[in-house]
Amino acid sequence: MMKSKASTPKEYLDTLPDDRKAAMKELRRQIVKHLPKGFKEGITYGMLGYYVPHSIYPAGYHVNPQHMLPFMNLGSQKNFIVLHHLGLYADKKLLEWFTQEYAKAAPAKLDMGKGCVRFKKMDQIPFAIIGKLAGKMTVKEWIARYEKNLQQRKK
Repeated sequence: MMKSKASTPKEYLDTLPDDRKAAMKELRRQIVKHLPKGFKEGITYGMLGYYVPHSIYPAGYHVNPQHMLPFMNLGSQKNFIVLHHLGLYADKKLLEWFTQEYAKAAPAKLDMGKGCVRFKKMDQIPFAIIGKLAGKMTVKEWIARYEKNLQQRKK
């Protein structure tokens, strides 16, 4: 996994290879445009990160409470752009919606892990679907889903 040492989203985008910049900028634009109020953008895990700040969710991320609660990350890896969306991992209905909409909108087959989507061809990214995905879950809904899943894991 390639991690950037950038400290701001602008710095992150400026350091990308030329063949990735336009796609990454458009993905970021779509995410920021649709992301519900309350989520914040920054650099987390060496990528563009979208998270719930401690001011809204003081408990933070259970793996490391000093980290804010992650929601989405967008990064440029060696062979692809990766989108991590924890809601896809935590919400089966959201995952179903996404896979159906992706199939309708994208010319290429969905390349996906549990919560990550890989884009290998920059000209085949369904930007509008990614924007819609970013707006599908509010901060309140994400916290509720996160806490429910966390409780289920503890049983």
